[in-house]
Amino acid sequence: MRSKAQIKGHPLHPIMVAFPIAFLFGALGFDAAGWAGGWASAWTTGGYLSLAAVASGLAAALPGLVDYLAVVPPASSARSRATYHMVVNGAALAACAAGWLFRDLDSWRPGVGTVVVDAASVLMGTLGGWLGGTLVYRNQIGVDHRYAGAGKWREQTIDAAAGTEVTVARADELKLNQMKLLHVAGRRLVLARTETGYVAFDDRCTHRGGPLSDGTLACGTVTCPWHGSQFEIDKGTVRSGPAEQRISTYAVRTAGDQVLLQVPPSGNP
Repeated sequence: MRSKAQIKGHPLHPIMVAFPIAFLFGALGFDAAGWAGGWASAWTTGGYLSLAAVASGLAAALPGLVDYLAVVPPASSARSRATYHMVVNGAALAACAAGWLFRDLDSWRPGVGTVVVDAASVLMGTLGGWLGGTLVYRNQIGVDHRYAGAGKWREQTIDAAAGTEVTVARADELKLNQMKLLHVAGRRLVLARTETGYVAFDDRCTHRGGPLSDGTLACGTVTCPWHGSQFEIDKGTVRSGPAEQRISTYAVRTAGDQVLLQVPPSGNP
């Protein structure tokens, strides 16, 4: 799923998170050394690093929040994982900031409590990083791979009431086996072009909620990018697991140079 917070296709959140992670580890190291050895320059450095960790962490959180709200598929395992990722990283920054409660504010000398919460922030930040890596490598959040035959990522939001018929594409907009993500009446739908024409179906894999619009389409079968479940998109039936439940399909017709969709009821499937 292509990141919404990106520059020329490069997601900002993965770029920016390296800084707070490095600062958290640095704060722990310098604070521990300064506290154990009475080394003033070390604990002063630790204090600056803790401030930098909180500031850079909050900055990195902004593009992450954008992708959480706009990119992570709803009602999916990725949404649950992304929520844990956000909470754990927020707790890591809070713990780092709480370390100042145990510092002498005149000299910045850390107390044992500072070192303890520094260590806790590093542990939580490491867990948050592991969750973030899983979101990228397993759930493919922020990965924009739709090039070559699959075409660049296409997405469109359409404001229409349920039961109405709306134009969702030009007849020549998609090439064979290309797909397009539609946000229609509160639903995420996929418009796809097959050998027999256009079809529309839910964007949610019934296994773990993976985005089918980010998968591959061939010979009328769409493959979920997360765990490989396959569905026949003309009927919605499962062709290959681990999914066991079918996906819903919707009425699409071509009129002249327009592709028309009958808008289904609102809400996530």
